[in-house]
Amino acid sequence: MTTLTAPARHHHRRPELAAFLRSRRARVTPEDVGMPPGLRRRTPGLRREEVAQLSGVGVTWYTWLEQGRPINASAQVLDAVARTLRLDRPEREHLYHLAEVPYAPDRSPEDVEVVSPEIQGILDALVPHPAVVYNSRYDVLATNSTYDALFLPDGRDPLGNPLGVRNVLWTLFTIPEPSCPVVDKRVELPVMVAQMRGAYGRHVGEPAWETFVRLLSEASPDFAGLWRSGDVVPPGTRVKTFRHDLVGEVRMTSVSLSINGMPECRIVTYTPNDEESRLAIEILRAAKEGTAGDVGKRRIPPPAGDGIR
Repeated sequence: MTTLTAPARHHHRRPELAAFLRSRRARVTPEDVGMPPGLRRRTPGLRREEVAQLSGVGVTWYTWLEQGRPINASAQVLDAVARTLRLDRPEREHLYHLAEVPYAPDRSPEDVEVVSPEIQGILDALVPHPAVVYNSRYDVLATNSTYDALFLPDGRDPLGNPLGVRNVLWTLFTIPEPSCPVVDKRVELPVMVAQMRGAYGRHVGEPAWETFVRLLSEASPDFAGLWRSGDVVPPGTRVKTFRHDLVGEVRMTSVSLSINGMPECRIVTYTPNDEESRLAIEILRAAKEGTAGDVGKRRIPPPAGDGIR
């Protein structure tokens, strides 16, 4: 537990870790943790030896940790220190990142990412454009009605996976080819996997991520091959072509927007890239709302050539 290491990347994080621990220790009083106040204290909060005792770690080890020395820390020890210092979830995650230990919280139902009414209101205000909230694993957290009309044919939800979460990657790699909404999977899927791979580096070792990668690799050799490639790309604006049984091909420009208070989550909006696609979205919305009469008989003629991929 006290093995010394000295990689250069520790040089910036360790001073920040030391300062963070000192500030959290200073705000916890002996009364907060069930200890008598004792004699007059020169500084506020707990003493280092008290934090070590309550956390079940050695005084020397904790002192070195708080001094920013390059020592290794396990998740179990960091959890104990976090409990003693009464860290909330964002503070606990911050502690893990500063100590360079993968953060793997025990998720209870109340820990599941929840989209606030304000964010849902933004999605709804973006109608007629499809919009969705994804996390960095492509779990679907919230949608608007146009997104559902484009990607949930006949009201059926194909976006499930064995973990019980709607997930776009799971759908695209396991759905039968004729039902896949993405026209050029050979182009789009490698990009999506590479984007997820970029986020995975912050979650190595976390059970939810490791289980998802393992199950999807077992379900799809194509995903397994792309995952082994190790490619990484950031999210960005792209033109994508989708297909729908009612209106044929729809060409959309996707744009990602970050969300304050929801790290690694983003609103993705889809804007029609041409007049045929705009009309197709109108028809889908009208069909979903039941206001299109015999709209089910109407189809958008395909554009000349292959369209934009």
